[in-house]
Amino acid sequence: MLGLSLFMRKSVQTCLSAVLGVSFLVFLQVSRAEESKHVDQAQDPSFEEFMLRGQSTYINQYKPSFASALPDGPNSLVRGAESSYTWTNTVFFGWRAQRDLEFYFVPEMNVGIPFSALAGMGGFTNGEVTRAAGSRPSIYRQKLFLRKTFNEGDLTEVVAADVDQLKGLVSRNRWVLTAGNFSNLDVFDDNAYAKDPRTQFMNWGNMTYAAYDYAADARGYGWGVALEWYKENWALRLSRMTGPKLPNGLPVDFQIGKHFGDQFEIERSHYLMNQAGKSRFIAWHDRANVANFNDALAYGLANPNLTNRQWIFQARTGDKDKYGLGFNLEQQVNESLGVFARAMRADGKTETYAFTEVDASLALGAVMNGTSWGRGLDVVGVSYLQNKLSAERQNYLRNGGISFFIGDGYLAYKPELILETFYSLSLGKQTALTFDVQSVRNPAYNSLRGPVMVTGFRLHTEF
Repeated sequence: MLGLSLFMRKSVQTCLSAVLGVSFLVFLQVSRAEESKHVDQAQDPSFEEFMLRGQSTYINQYKPSFASALPDGPNSLVRGAESSYTWTNTVFFGWRAQRDLEFYFVPEMNVGIPFSALAGMGGFTNGEVTRAAGSRPSIYRQKLFLRKTFNEGDLTEVVAADVDQLKGLVSRNRWVLTAGNFSNLDVFDDNAYAKDPRTQFMNWGNMTYAAYDYAADARGYGWGVALEWYKENWALRLSRMTGPKLPNGLPVDFQIGKHFGDQFEIERSHYLMNQAGKSRFIAWHDRANVANFNDALAYGLANPNLTNRQWIFQARTGDKDKYGLGFNLEQQVNESLGVFARAMRADGKTETYAFTEVDASLALGAVMNGTSWGRGLDVVGVSYLQNKLSAERQNYLRNGGISFFIGDGYLAYKPELILETFYSLSLGKQTALTFDVQSVRNPAYNSLRGPVMVTGFRLHTEF
């Protein structure tokens, strides 16, 4: 395992060095020669020059009281009944400076209250909750980035207009550079059926791999650079991104040469029985000042005068490495039905850097549109999630340790199991009302608590 860790770290760092070098050349090579190959974009209706789009998403969830053989601990999901909500409003600006050079600016307003002050689960039931800023609205810059495309061949593929994408044409073989303030999830793990809690499944274990501790601030965004290479039915992606100054914090650590998150993904498109599908493999590596669980527990046992909330803080004594491997498959079955599977394992020796309290995750699901019952814009989905913890994290929690999102004071370990189903009812081409139910067994991996039933609805519109 140590050898694999060193190999992954050196390989990803080598790849990222190449990314940074190519990125520097990209900024120097926006040349007139390239532009002269094409007609004036203003005369070509296939290319969108400017965009102004928006979205609004309101999610409301409720959980009744549930059984627990333990009293609520410092970071428990509260046993009593609770309501939770989030409301995000986003504006998307895009400008095509040149045919293959685009700029994007995305401001957002959010407001919301999570269950139990955002504690007590590995797989939170609302993927929007990381943006929740309390009952008073907060306005912030979500993204500010450029995208440069280097086409190799004729422009034959249509890039559809989207909230973060100007409509245009690209070559099937191309390089794409993204640089600035954005999210790793804007580039990596682009699953067609389980990606966006604003329109698909709500649980953040369906946004991406639950065990993917990708570098980002507390809202899920960072600064960095990503490079993609598309060749026929293959795609390769690399990135280096900033993380938070403190684990799961909002202030960004701009020492990107010292503290960072690196990603490498391979994607292959395929056809199975004439139906489209994709498979992906991802490797990631974080470098940050995070606590080792064994060190934190040893410190706590040696200093009984300290509260268990201080153990991890005192164990942040130097930079450490964290890594993981994941596999993702999506497959269309017919014109109405698609299925997906995600699995990832992280090393689990250190505390969470920027995402979830999950060290191994599995997600299986299916999504169907309503064509067969005459409601083509409606969507129904069902997914099964299984989250696990490493032996080191289990031992830490069993002995009374507290981490950022979980900690009941004692742990009778079992994997956290979540079943989610939703029905999205179309109210028009750009508006949908969604009903969602999630059943959570062993919340925060504790068999002495739960199960918990969460019901909710979502109103989403785009304009």
